[in-house]
Amino acid sequence: MNKMKKRIVVALGGNALGSTPGEQITHVRAAAKIIADLASEGHEIIIGHGNGPQVGIINSAMDYAAANGPCTPYMPFPECGAMSQGFIGYHLQQALQQSLLKRKLGKAVVSVVTQVLVDKNDPAFENPTKPIGNFCTYEEAVKLEKEKGFVFVEDAGRGYRRVVPSPAPQRIVELGAIRKMIQSGLLVIAVGGGGIPVVEDDQGIHGIDAVIDKDRSSSKLAQELKADMLIILTAVDQVYINYNQPDQRALSELTLKEADAYIKSGQFAKGSMLPKVEACMEFVRALPGRSAIITSLEKAAQALHGEAGTRIRSEPAPSSYVPLDMDSESYEADIN
Repeated sequence: MNKMKKRIVVALGGNALGSTPGEQITHVRAAAKIIADLASEGHEIIIGHGNGPQVGIINSAMDYAAANGPCTPYMPFPECGAMSQGFIGYHLQQALQQSLLKRKLGKAVVSVVTQVLVDKNDPAFENPTKPIGNFCTYEEAVKLEKEKGFVFVEDAGRGYRRVVPSPAPQRIVELGAIRKMIQSGLLVIAVGGGGIPVVEDDQGIHGIDAVIDKDRSSSKLAQELKADMLIILTAVDQVYINYNQPDQRALSELTLKEADAYIKSGQFAKGSMLPKVEACMEFVRALPGRSAIITSLEKAAQALHGEAGTRIRSEPAPSSYVPLDMDSESYEADIN
């Protein structure tokens, strides 16, 4: 790999992909053009994506069908997550393949149905925080809480959404296969929706009702793949402090120390910007000298070149630190 080019893990937000199949196709095509532009610069791109609206819609549809149709079985939540990976991956693959062909890039695209191991004793199971499904009014949320036993929270002034447990990712089950695909030159879509959450016991691994935050799973994937950069794409161009207040201010750069201070002062909304900032912090802590970016899809290319977005970096690397040589044998060993 050319030393000037980068290995980049890109995390696409589920909300940015739309709420219906029609919307998703339109939004995915726009995303594919920008991702293909990054690939055309010679960068090695790996894509993670959210599934909050999609898995909520699938789950609601399956619940309705099971309740109203005697021939439709109940569908467990992990299976709904797997369906969303296929649904979103299918659209992403088509759009990316078309965009890459237009740029005369003969790179194949593949989606990996990805399981991510979580700890069954993770405290998150006692405190659901991950938003899924569409936004609804307060009255609608109260009605569904009574009827279904769901938990709803207000989401950054945009309405109410159902929340489910969001345990931390411990291990990407298909990591070895993903590495081999990347080494073969494939553009890989993985950890869709944060990955299908699974736990391990004496019988092996099996799914559990939860949604792993896609930014944390994308960060975990970026760490394991020794990526040069993690880019989290969201609805805003930059990270803000005092968000939606008269004195809101955009941040072009954050150090780990500054990010910690802002988190302690409650600047970033839980279930919204907070997990994105934390995912970036996990990445730069694990790989000193690397950086992570939070920006909008439209500003992705500019952000890569330092012209947009919020860049989160570690403290200056020690003098003994040697950046990973992308052409070295040690790098090849990392992805085998």
